Amino acid sequence: MSPRAKQLPKKPATPRKRKTKPAAGSVGLEASEVTGGAPTAAAVQLRAQIEAAGGTEIAAYREPFGGFWVALAALPLAKVKPTPYQRELSKAHAERLATVIPKVGRFLDPVIAVPDDDGGFITPNGMHRLSALGSLGAKTIIALVMPEPEIAFRILALNTEKAHNLKDKALEVIRMARAIAADPKKTGTSEADVAFELEQASLITLGVCYETNARFSGGAYNSVVARTEAFSTEPMAESLELREAHAQRLLELDVAVTAAVGRLKAAGWNSGYLKPIVVARINPLRFVKAGKDDARPDFDKTIDRMIEGAKKFDPSKVKAADMAIASAVGGGEE
Repeated sequence: MSPRAKQLPKKPATPRKRKTKPAAGSVGLEASEVTGGAPTAAAVQLRAQIEAAGGTEIAAYREPFGGFWVALAALPLAKVKPTPYQRELSKAHAERLATVIPKVGRFLDPVIAVPDDDGGFITPNGMHRLSALGSLGAKTIIALVMPEPEIAFRILALNTEKAHNLKDKALEVIRMARAIAADPKKTGTSEADVAFELEQASLITLGVCYETNARFSGGAYNSVVARTEAFSTEPMAESLELREAHAQRLLELDVAVTAAVGRLKAAGWNSGYLKPIVVARINPLRFVKAGKDDARPDFDKTIDRMIEGAKKFDPSKVKAADMAIASAVGGGEE
Protein backbone atom coordinates (compact mmCIF):
# COMPACT_ATOMS: atom_id res chain seq x y z
CA MET A 1 0.00 0.00 0.00
CA SER A 2 1.22 3.48 -0.76
CA PRO A 3 2.62 5.44 2.21
CA ARG A 4 -0.14 7.87 1.59
CA ALA A 5 -3.23 6.43 3.21
CA LYS A 6 -6.14 5.89 0.93
CA GLN A 7 -8.58 8.70 1.58
CA LEU A 8 -12.09 7.72 2.50
CA PRO A 9 -14.93 9.57 0.82
CA LYS A 10 -16.07 12.58 2.80
CA LYS A 11 -19.23 12.17 4.77
CA PRO A 12 -21.88 14.44 3.29
CA ALA A 13 -22.74 17.40 5.48
CA THR A 14 -25.99 17.13 7.36
CA PRO A 15 -28.39 19.56 5.74
CA ARG A 16 -29.66 22.28 8.03
CA LYS A 17 -33.31 22.17 8.87
CA ARG A 18 -34.98 25.22 7.47
CA LYS A 19 -37.70 26.90 9.43
CA THR A 20 -40.99 26.53 7.69
CA LYS A 21 -42.20 29.98 6.78
CA PRO A 22 -45.95 30.42 7.19
CA ALA A 23 -47.76 31.22 3.99
CA ALA A 24 -48.75 34.86 3.64
CA GLY A 25 -52.12 35.53 5.20
CA SER A 26 -52.36 32.09 6.85
CA VAL A 27 -52.05 33.05 10.54
CA GLY A 28 -54.61 34.59 12.89
CA LEU A 29 -58.06 36.01 12.37
CA GLU A 30 -59.68 37.65 9.40
CA ALA A 31 -60.51 41.32 9.94
CA SER A 32 -64.20 40.43 10.00
CA GLU A 33 -63.61 37.92 12.83
CA VAL A 34 -61.90 40.30 15.27
CA THR A 35 -65.15 41.53 16.82
CA GLY A 36 -67.04 38.27 16.36
CA GLY A 37 -67.90 35.63 18.92
CA ALA A 38 -69.01 35.81 22.53
CA PRO A 39 -66.50 37.31 25.00
CA THR A 40 -64.96 34.85 27.45
CA ALA A 41 -65.83 34.91 31.14
CA ALA A 42 -62.47 36.58 31.81
CA ALA A 43 -63.27 39.31 29.26
CA VAL A 44 -66.68 39.91 30.85
CA GLN A 45 -65.08 40.15 34.30
CA LEU A 46 -62.48 42.54 32.90
CA ARG A 47 -65.21 44.91 31.72
CA ALA A 48 -66.67 44.91 35.24
CA GLN A 49 -63.23 45.69 36.70
CA ILE A 50 -62.76 48.59 34.27
CA GLU A 51 -66.15 50.07 35.18
CA ALA A 52 -65.58 49.55 38.92
CA ALA A 53 -62.38 51.61 38.62
CA GLY A 54 -64.29 54.48 37.01
CA GLY A 55 -63.22 53.62 33.48
CA THR A 56 -65.11 52.91 30.28
CA GLU A 57 -64.70 49.96 27.95
CA ILE A 58 -64.76 51.56 24.51
CA ALA A 59 -64.64 48.25 22.67
CA ALA A 60 -63.81 44.60 23.18
CA TYR A 61 -62.15 42.60 20.43
CA ARG A 62 -59.99 39.59 19.77
CA GLU A 63 -56.35 40.42 19.09
CA PRO A 64 -55.94 39.24 15.48
CA PHE A 65 -52.68 37.30 15.84
CA GLY A 66 -53.47 35.07 18.83
CA GLY A 67 -57.22 35.52 19.14
CA PHE A 68 -57.08 36.62 22.79
CA TRP A 69 -59.70 39.08 24.05
CA VAL A 70 -58.55 42.66 24.63
CA ALA A 71 -60.45 45.70 25.90
CA LEU A 72 -59.82 49.16 24.49
CA ALA A 73 -60.59 51.27 27.53
CA ALA A 74 -60.47 54.79 28.89
CA LEU A 75 -59.03 54.57 32.42
CA PRO A 76 -58.68 57.26 35.09
CA LEU A 77 -55.00 58.20 35.06
CA ALA A 78 -54.90 57.93 38.86
CA LYS A 79 -55.93 54.27 38.62
CA VAL A 80 -52.97 53.25 36.44
CA LYS A 81 -49.43 52.79 37.70
CA PRO A 82 -46.25 51.24 36.32
CA THR A 83 -45.30 47.71 37.29
CA PRO A 84 -42.97 47.98 40.31
CA TYR A 85 -40.10 46.11 38.65
CA GLN A 86 -39.59 48.39 35.66
CA ARG A 87 -36.38 50.30 34.94
CA GLU A 88 -35.84 53.73 36.45
CA LEU A 89 -37.78 56.64 34.97
CA SER A 90 -35.81 58.69 32.46
CA LYS A 91 -36.73 62.23 33.46
CA ALA A 92 -35.44 63.62 30.16
CA HIS A 93 -37.58 61.20 28.13
CA ALA A 94 -40.72 61.95 30.18
CA GLU A 95 -40.16 65.70 29.85
CA ARG A 96 -39.66 65.37 26.10
CA LEU A 97 -42.99 63.54 25.80
CA ALA A 98 -44.68 66.20 27.93
CA THR A 99 -43.37 68.87 25.55
CA VAL A 100 -44.48 67.09 22.37
CA ILE A 101 -48.00 66.03 23.42
CA PRO A 102 -49.43 69.59 23.72
CA LYS A 103 -47.91 70.53 20.35
CA VAL A 104 -49.74 67.64 18.68
CA GLY A 105 -52.86 68.40 20.69
CA ARG A 106 -53.77 64.75 21.12
CA PHE A 107 -52.26 61.58 22.55
CA LEU A 108 -52.76 58.49 20.40
CA ASP A 109 -50.48 55.86 21.91
CA PRO A 110 -52.40 53.52 24.27
CA VAL A 111 -50.51 51.79 27.05
CA ILE A 112 -50.85 48.08 27.80
CA ALA A 113 -52.44 47.33 31.17
CA VAL A 114 -53.67 44.46 33.33
CA PRO A 115 -55.73 44.57 36.54
CA ASP A 116 -53.88 44.64 39.86
CA ASP A 117 -55.01 43.39 43.27
CA ASP A 118 -56.05 46.85 44.48
CA GLY A 119 -58.87 47.62 42.06
CA GLY A 120 -56.62 49.51 39.67
CA PHE A 121 -54.34 48.64 36.78
CA ILE A 122 -50.62 48.25 36.15
CA THR A 123 -48.79 48.86 32.89
CA PRO A 124 -45.58 47.09 31.88
CA ASN A 125 -44.75 49.55 29.11
CA GLY A 126 -46.21 52.96 29.96
CA MET A 127 -44.11 54.52 32.73
CA HIS A 128 -42.95 57.51 30.69
CA ARG A 129 -46.36 58.13 29.13
CA LEU A 130 -48.00 58.05 32.57
CA SER A 131 -45.44 60.51 33.91
CA ALA A 132 -45.84 62.85 30.93
CA LEU A 133 -49.64 62.85 31.05
CA GLY A 134 -49.57 63.31 34.82
CA SER A 135 -47.32 66.36 34.52
CA LEU A 136 -49.78 67.81 31.98
CA GLY A 137 -52.70 67.36 34.36
CA ALA A 138 -54.48 64.76 32.22
CA LYS A 139 -57.48 62.96 33.70
CA THR A 140 -57.63 59.89 31.49
CA ILE A 141 -55.39 57.52 29.58
CA ILE A 142 -56.36 55.09 26.83
CA ALA A 143 -55.21 51.52 27.40
CA LEU A 144 -55.30 48.11 25.80
CA VAL A 145 -56.37 46.07 28.81
CA MET A 146 -55.88 42.33 29.06
CA PRO A 147 -57.23 39.98 31.74
CA GLU A 148 -54.06 37.85 31.91
CA PRO A 149 -51.82 39.11 34.76
CA GLU A 150 -48.76 37.30 33.39
CA ILE A 151 -48.61 39.87 30.58
CA ALA A 152 -47.23 42.35 33.12
CA PHE A 153 -44.12 40.19 33.51
CA ARG A 154 -43.33 40.24 29.80
CA ILE A 155 -41.79 43.68 30.01
CA LEU A 156 -38.70 43.11 27.92
CA ALA A 157 -40.63 41.70 24.99
CA LEU A 158 -43.47 44.23 25.13
CA ASN A 159 -41.71 47.46 25.98
CA THR A 160 -41.20 49.50 22.83
CA GLU A 161 -41.57 52.86 24.54
CA LYS A 162 -37.83 53.45 24.86
CA ALA A 163 -34.97 51.16 23.92
CA HIS A 164 -33.45 49.27 26.82
CA ASN A 165 -29.75 49.26 27.52
CA LEU A 166 -28.06 46.48 29.46
CA LYS A 167 -28.51 48.19 32.83
CA ASP A 168 -32.24 48.75 32.20
CA LYS A 169 -32.74 45.13 31.18
CA ALA A 170 -30.77 43.72 34.09
CA LEU A 171 -32.56 45.83 36.70
CA GLU A 172 -35.98 44.93 35.30
CA VAL A 173 -35.09 41.25 35.29
CA ILE A 174 -33.83 41.16 38.88
CA ARG A 175 -36.91 43.07 40.05
CA MET A 176 -39.15 40.58 38.26
CA ALA A 177 -37.23 37.70 39.80
CA ARG A 178 -37.56 39.18 43.29
CA ALA A 179 -41.28 39.86 42.75
CA ILE A 180 -41.84 36.25 41.71
CA ALA A 181 -39.84 34.92 44.67
CA ALA A 182 -41.89 37.05 47.08
CA ASP A 183 -45.29 36.15 45.58
CA PRO A 184 -47.04 33.36 47.55
CA LYS A 185 -49.02 32.50 44.41
CA LYS A 186 -45.79 31.71 42.56
CA THR A 187 -44.15 29.46 45.15
CA GLY A 188 -42.02 26.93 43.32
CA THR A 189 -41.74 28.98 40.14
CA SER A 190 -38.24 28.67 38.73
CA GLU A 191 -36.15 30.79 36.38
CA ALA A 192 -36.66 28.15 33.70
CA ASP A 193 -40.44 28.49 34.06
CA VAL A 194 -40.27 32.20 33.16
CA ALA A 195 -37.28 32.10 30.81
CA PHE A 196 -39.14 34.05 28.14
CA GLU A 197 -39.79 36.95 30.50
CA LEU A 198 -36.28 36.94 32.00
CA GLU A 199 -34.68 36.68 28.53
CA GLN A 200 -31.13 35.74 29.66
CA ALA A 201 -29.88 34.06 32.83
CA SER A 202 -26.92 36.43 32.92
CA LEU A 203 -29.25 39.42 33.36
CA ILE A 204 -30.29 38.17 36.80
CA THR A 205 -26.72 38.17 38.10
CA LEU A 206 -25.88 41.48 36.43
CA GLY A 207 -29.06 42.95 37.90
CA VAL A 208 -27.85 42.16 41.42
CA CYS A 209 -24.56 43.90 40.56
CA TYR A 210 -26.40 47.01 39.38
CA GLU A 211 -28.49 47.02 42.56
CA THR A 212 -25.25 47.15 44.55
CA ASN A 213 -23.37 49.52 42.24
CA ALA A 214 -25.39 51.66 39.82
CA ARG A 215 -22.21 52.42 37.85
CA PHE A 216 -21.19 48.79 37.45
CA SER A 217 -19.66 48.09 34.01
CA GLY A 218 -21.92 45.21 33.09
CA GLY A 219 -21.16 45.44 29.39
CA ALA A 220 -17.54 44.50 30.03
CA TYR A 221 -18.50 41.20 31.71
CA ASN A 222 -21.76 40.25 30.01
CA SER A 223 -20.25 37.88 27.46
CA VAL A 224 -18.45 35.92 30.19
CA VAL A 225 -21.51 35.71 32.44
CA ALA A 226 -23.73 34.70 29.52
CA ARG A 227 -21.36 31.81 28.71
CA THR A 228 -21.35 30.52 32.29
CA GLU A 229 -24.93 31.08 33.52
CA ALA A 230 -28.03 29.02 32.66
CA PHE A 231 -31.61 29.26 33.89
CA SER A 232 -32.11 27.33 37.12
CA THR A 233 -34.91 24.83 37.69
CA GLU A 234 -34.85 25.45 41.45
CA PRO A 235 -37.51 27.66 43.09
CA MET A 236 -36.74 31.33 42.49
CA ALA A 237 -36.07 32.08 46.16
CA GLU A 238 -33.29 29.45 46.16
CA SER A 239 -31.74 30.34 42.80
CA LEU A 240 -31.58 34.01 43.82
CA GLU A 241 -29.16 33.07 46.59
CA LEU A 242 -26.80 31.62 43.97
CA ARG A 243 -27.21 34.69 41.73
CA GLU A 244 -26.36 36.98 44.65
CA ALA A 245 -23.25 34.92 45.42
CA HIS A 246 -22.21 35.10 41.76
CA ALA A 247 -22.81 38.85 41.75
CA GLN A 248 -20.47 39.27 44.70
CA ARG A 249 -17.77 37.40 42.77
CA LEU A 250 -18.32 39.70 39.78
CA LEU A 251 -18.03 42.78 41.97
CA GLU A 252 -14.80 41.33 43.39
CA LEU A 253 -13.54 40.84 39.84
CA ASP A 254 -14.50 44.41 38.96
CA VAL A 255 -12.36 45.71 41.83
CA ALA A 256 -9.35 43.79 40.50
CA VAL A 257 -10.01 44.95 36.92
CA THR A 258 -10.38 48.57 38.06
CA ALA A 259 -6.99 48.30 39.78
CA ALA A 260 -5.48 46.98 36.53
CA VAL A 261 -7.03 49.92 34.66
CA GLY A 262 -5.37 52.21 37.19
CA ARG A 263 -2.00 50.67 36.36
CA LEU A 264 -2.65 51.24 32.65
CA LYS A 265 -3.40 54.90 33.31
CA ALA A 266 -0.27 55.21 35.42
CA ALA A 267 1.68 53.80 32.46
CA GLY A 268 0.38 56.63 30.28
CA TRP A 269 -2.62 55.04 28.59
CA ASN A 270 -5.75 57.19 28.36
CA SER A 271 -8.83 55.74 26.68
CA GLY A 272 -12.46 54.97 27.39
CA TYR A 273 -11.79 51.35 26.46
CA LEU A 274 -9.22 50.42 29.09
CA LYS A 275 -11.59 48.19 31.05
CA PRO A 276 -12.75 46.15 28.01
CA ILE A 277 -9.10 45.71 27.04
CA VAL A 278 -8.22 44.32 30.47
CA VAL A 279 -11.27 42.03 30.54
CA ALA A 280 -10.53 40.72 27.04
CA ARG A 281 -6.92 39.92 28.01
CA ILE A 282 -7.88 37.99 31.15
CA ASN A 283 -10.95 36.23 29.73
CA PRO A 284 -10.12 32.48 29.60
CA LEU A 285 -13.11 31.86 27.31
CA ARG A 286 -12.00 34.38 24.72
CA PHE A 287 -10.71 31.84 22.21
CA VAL A 288 -12.81 28.87 23.32
CA LYS A 289 -15.45 28.11 20.73
CA ALA A 290 -18.55 26.75 22.40
CA GLY A 291 -20.16 23.76 20.73
CA LYS A 292 -23.91 23.32 20.71
CA ASP A 293 -23.81 20.35 23.12
CA ASP A 294 -20.80 21.44 25.21
CA ALA A 295 -21.23 21.88 28.95
CA ARG A 296 -21.11 25.46 30.16
CA PRO A 297 -17.81 26.59 31.73
CA ASP A 298 -17.90 26.70 35.52
CA PHE A 299 -18.71 30.23 36.73
CA ASP A 300 -16.56 30.22 39.87
CA LYS A 301 -13.51 28.69 38.18
CA THR A 302 -13.78 31.18 35.31
CA ILE A 303 -14.05 34.18 37.64
CA ASP A 304 -11.19 32.85 39.82
CA ARG A 305 -8.92 32.76 36.77
CA MET A 306 -10.00 36.24 35.73
CA ILE A 307 -9.35 37.71 39.18
CA GLU A 308 -5.91 36.11 39.21
CA GLY A 309 -5.26 37.44 35.71
CA ALA A 310 -6.36 40.96 36.65
CA LYS A 311 -4.01 41.00 39.63
CA LYS A 312 -1.10 39.93 37.41
CA PHE A 313 -2.04 42.22 34.51
CA ASP A 314 1.06 43.82 32.97
CA PRO A 315 0.45 47.23 31.29
CA SER A 316 3.72 46.96 29.37
CA LYS A 317 2.23 44.23 27.18
CA VAL A 318 -0.54 46.48 25.85
CA LYS A 319 0.15 47.92 22.39
CA ALA A 320 -1.33 50.86 20.50
CA ALA A 321 -2.99 48.39 18.13
CA ASP A 322 -4.98 46.98 21.05
CA MET A 323 -6.43 50.42 21.71
CA ALA A 324 -7.31 50.87 18.05
CA ILE A 325 -9.13 47.52 17.92
CA ALA A 326 -11.01 48.22 21.16
CA SER A 327 -12.09 51.63 19.87
CA ALA A 328 -13.36 50.10 16.63
CA VAL A 329 -15.24 47.27 18.34
CA GLY A 330 -16.58 49.29 21.27
CA GLY A 331 -16.75 48.51 24.94
CA GLY A 332 -20.05 46.69 25.15
CA GLU A 333 -23.56 47.94 25.75
CA GLU A 334 -24.12 49.64 29.06
